[in-house]
Amino acid sequence: MSEQDRPASASPDSDRPAGPRRVGVLLAVALAVLTCDVVTKTIVVATLSDRAPLRLLGGLLTLRVSRNPGAAFSIGPSMTVVFSLIAAGVIIVILRTSRRIRNLPWAVTLGLLLGGATGNLTDRLFRSPGPFLGYVVDWIEVPHWPVFNIADSSIVCGGVLAVFLAVRGVRIDGPQAGQQSRTDAETHAETGAETGGPTAAQAGGMAGPDPATSDVAGRDPAAGDPADQASFRSCEDGPHGGGGDG
Repeated sequence: MSEQDRPASASPDSDRPAGPRRVGVLLAVALAVLTCDVVTKTIVVATLSDRAPLRLLGGLLTLRVSRNPGAAFSIGPSMTVVFSLIAAGVIIVILRTSRRIRNLPWAVTLGLLLGGATGNLTDRLFRSPGPFLGYVVDWIEVPHWPVFNIADSSIVCGGVLAVFLAVRGVRIDGPQAGQQSRTDAETHAETGAETGGPTAAQAGGMAGPDPATSDVAGRDPAAGDPADQASFRSCEDGPHGGGGDG
């Protein structure tokens, strides 16, 4: 689409596919979360399964192995299959949405959600007692809070960021809602400058005389009365028409 054919109401990014950098950020964040989640769970299961909980920082942080058949923070332990299907659906939705991402904060947010959902789904698929029934390994415990893992933390952080961005009006596929009108005006001005067209001020100047300052007949006052102009030409031409010698 050329600049001349671009609608004035369209944002400069509305007809452009998602930038590879934004999708790359989303995948990088998701991969980092998934890697940390899998590695820490593997280490914790291998070192703490047959040991008493490890208390650190004076009991502020406790490391223990807890196998969770439910959702995050041990919610719904009897609905393992349902939560597995929900996690798979969330992953599919995020991957489909990634095609529209042109906003860096949203790329990070969806990357956190994707990495967390994938981390817990990996446990449900590959850990006992079987596919879609596997127990999620939780290992982080703080006072007055259920045991959780890296994936749970990522999902919570991603959810909080999503709410914050939505409240601020930050869109996945473009600028903030409050910036849209300014972006449209800037795009229109740049288009006029590039194509040699009139700017807004020039367009206003070419609109003709102001009807409020014209007379009732629709004539421009500066032009004068046609009868007066005819008399003036007659005096210039003289009595014989054409400014004779007499």
